[in-house]
Amino acid sequence: MNSQQDVIYGLMNELEDTLDKGFSLLACGFTIVKKENVTNILDKLYAALPDEIKEARSLLRRKDELQYEAQQRAEKIIADAQAEANRLLSESDLLRAVQREAEKIKEQVITDCEEIKRKALDEAEAIRAQANDEATRTKDGATVYAEQVLVNIEQNLCQLQEVVKNGQLQLERRRAETDEQVPARY
Repeated sequence: MNSQQDVIYGLMNELEDTLDKGFSLLACGFTIVKKENVTNILDKLYAALPDEIKEARSLLRRKDELQYEAQQRAEKIIADAQAEANRLLSESDLLRAVQREAEKIKEQVITDCEEIKRKALDEAEAIRAQANDEATRTKDGATVYAEQVLVNIEQNLCQLQEVVKNGQLQLERRRAETDEQVPARY
């Protein structure tokens, strides 16, 4: 997973670089960049997304398809039941039995549809929660990484400052030695 995060962070850095290299419009805060460059980077980002997020999107689409199919089945069953009821209209006892059966079928279909919908929503919610957890972990990792980079930069700057101070002291000593060696001519 770490290499997948590295790829995503690399692409995000590439996107920032593209924006930094864009043409800045004066005071309005807009930057002009090549659409093709940004589109290519976004395509790579989508491809690098974790499989869990892709699966969540797929499950949400599948949930909608299942709801649509269930609705179509329910409407077909209801239409079939109504057609059958109309055909048996002249026989009142049979008509009542058919109506009761149609009502049971309708209730069963509605119950089945609600169950399918509930399961799809539960699965989608679980995947969304998992994706949110992953996003939180990624964000936390990015924060830790940024802190580490800043600490390293601070250490490097301290070392460079020490080198500069040592260089200045060296130059001062040499100047003092040179001044001592040159005899005074009066």
